Amino acid sequence: MATTSQQALVNQIRAEFPILGRSVRGKRLAYLDNAATTQKPQSVIDATAKFYSDQNANIHRAVHELSEISTQIYDTVRAEFARFVCAPDADSVIYTKGCTESINLVASSWAEPNLEPGDVILVSHMEHHANIVPWQVAAERKGATVVPIAITDSGEIDLEDLQSKLKEHRVRLVAVKHVCNTLGTVNPVRQIVEMAHSSGALVLVDGAQALAHEEIDLTELDADFYTFSSHKAYGPTGLGFLYGRKSLLKQMRPYQVGGDNIKIVSFEKTSFADLPNKFEPGTPNIAGIAGFAAALEFLQRIEVSNSNSAARVHEQKLLELATAGLLEIPGVRIIGSAPNKAPVISFVCEWGHPHDVGTILDQHGVAVRTGHHCCMPLMKRMAVPATTRASFAVYNDEEDVEQLLVAVRSARNLLWN
Repeated sequence: MATTSQQALVNQIRAEFPILGRSVRGKRLAYLDNAATTQKPQSVIDATAKFYSDQNANIHRAVHELSEISTQIYDTVRAEFARFVCAPDADSVIYTKGCTESINLVASSWAEPNLEPGDVILVSHMEHHANIVPWQVAAERKGATVVPIAITDSGEIDLEDLQSKLKEHRVRLVAVKHVCNTLGTVNPVRQIVEMAHSSGALVLVDGAQALAHEEIDLTELDADFYTFSSHKAYGPTGLGFLYGRKSLLKQMRPYQVGGDNIKIVSFEKTSFADLPNKFEPGTPNIAGIAGFAAALEFLQRIEVSNSNSAARVHEQKLLELATAGLLEIPGVRIIGSAPNKAPVISFVCEWGHPHDVGTILDQHGVAVRTGHHCCMPLMKRMAVPATTRASFAVYNDEEDVEQLLVAVRSARNLLWN
């Protein structure tokens, strides 16, 4: 049970999220689909609205006051975020639409120009499709190959298999996620980076699920590329970041071309802007960036980067309670038992398909995700067609856990033959 002080903290945080006060199907909302997208605090909603109502103008385009305000927001948020994740240089942090675009940018601008026939890109069996398919497309165009890294039955990257493949193949890049969106596994990314670099390979880390739950120190981690998503960390949709080693970004061609990433244009020759503008053509999601400034303040306030903070301890407590409670329900099996997990649980029920389970849970006001979670190779590896996934955020509480357990028991009663 939560202590009085812990409950007070959770109540205070929950009060910042207006959507949590609504009902679903006539029931209290227990929103447990946070790995898909988190809800937004009122501060983020207000900051986004304030931009459109009081600050709206394009960046880098004019000398009038509103444009200056927009440009300041744009540049300031980049610098503050770079400090938050300990990036060596703010110019190495590129605005994108999210992790998917960030990975596609690297696949197009680094992989395709640098891959040669016979080269290999390693990706783990637990990767999201967005960290598999772009590499397949780039590899196919250049005669290279994408080779999977094995994972264990508990849902952890098999480091021995990684080491073996680094020795066996001419590996140019290792692409892995920091936190698994399906299993919750927190991967030993620093160790993976060291192993890859020792073999002469670069590393891209998909950090979509990490920003809301883990400490990220890009200087210490030493990855060559790292991707971020705003909407999975209490910020607006349609916004993300790509960190890249500056020496690599300078060599890479622009992913897209157009307005703001141009230095000089003539019919004889065009030259491109310096970093970071080189990779940021067109009008960006300025309102989303203004909203993310508030999300970043929220992340700092709840000390998400502190493993001993009340928020992090609370999330782990919810994970433990939900895990124990689900295992007490006959016919429920949890997929993924890594000892180091973010607050994500995927489970299967021998008495019901995940879509049926999810539909019944929705009738109880419980929002979960069902299906393959854009991880078909992982589903095949774990020998399941799909799972039901409950994923927690700092605003969830023990009542959400109990609502989940009651709903799963109800589903069993309805579906058990």
